[in-house]
Amino acid sequence: MSSASLSLSRDDRPILIAALFILVILVAGTVYTFARFGSAPLLSPTYLLQQLQIGAFLGIVAAGMMMVILIAQIDLSVPWTLAAAAMMATSIGGPLAIPVGLGVGLLVGLVNGIGVAYLRVPSMIFTLGVNAVMRGLMVAHTGGYAPQTGATDLMRMLAGDRTLGIPNALFVWIAVSVLVTIVLQRTTLGRYVYAIGNKEAAAYLAGVDTRRITVVCFVLCGLAAALAGVLLAGYSTKAYQGMGDAYLLPSIAAVVIGGTNILGGRGRYLGTLIGVVLIVLLNSVLSIMDMPEAGRQVIYGLVIIFMLLVYGRGERVTS
Repeated sequence: MSSASLSLSRDDRPILIAALFILVILVAGTVYTFARFGSAPLLSPTYLLQQLQIGAFLGIVAAGMMMVILIAQIDLSVPWTLAAAAMMATSIGGPLAIPVGLGVGLLVGLVNGIGVAYLRVPSMIFTLGVNAVMRGLMVAHTGGYAPQTGATDLMRMLAGDRTLGIPNALFVWIAVSVLVTIVLQRTTLGRYVYAIGNKEAAAYLAGVDTRRITVVCFVLCGLAAALAGVLLAGYSTKAYQGMGDAYLLPSIAAVVIGGTNILGGRGRYLGTLIGVVLIVLLNSVLSIMDMPEAGRQVIYGLVIIFMLLVYGRGERVTS
């Protein structure tokens, strides 16, 4: 068997496993809801679109997270980058709301990139510190209370309204997905990202400006978190403290479940997309079952561990 076919098999295996697991979740959830309620809302197009609308926010965050994981880094500042973007956007209001929110994400991503690429601080430590700084700044900005300002009409339209029956947030997610796919598969930046993730030293010796690419990836991650924050504020009609906390671990899990190597260098965006759908549907089914929060967290964690174990076993077999 050729090395090309082996590589294709390694990339496709986790995607196929995740897709099969989505089918299992849909079947199990449908059987349960039909037995308990006499109906199957999971198969309703309206219900599925609603779940995808909610999943769009996680999908956008995961798209940015994938960029930094591909270069063997991590961004733990996502929660308060998201929250800060939402808070600043709602505070400013008017036509500058969205640009200001995205500007927050760009600035945080730039700081993260410089700290990791030029100061050579491990990304896990540096971004965690930045997350704490952003949290402190937002608490100082709001006095520790929920902001009293609301989302603008444009923010509410992009996140909450529908066009031809399809949530606008889903269109934004699709646009981000297309952009990320093009960047990774059709541009020089994408080739450099995979090269750095495989072996940064080798990429540097080959003439790649590894520090600049690292900064770009962190900026893209910050922009994605900020965009998700602006949309989430529009969906909720306001920003609130800690609104990004629920998106850090799921975004990382979606990327890894989809087959992206946590050590960088390999992964397809299709896998991340499927990972997001899996997590959203799993949470939805557990909510329908009235599962207590403690039980939901246990099941959620076990599913992630199971997927990673299956993927890891496949890696050893291939090797």
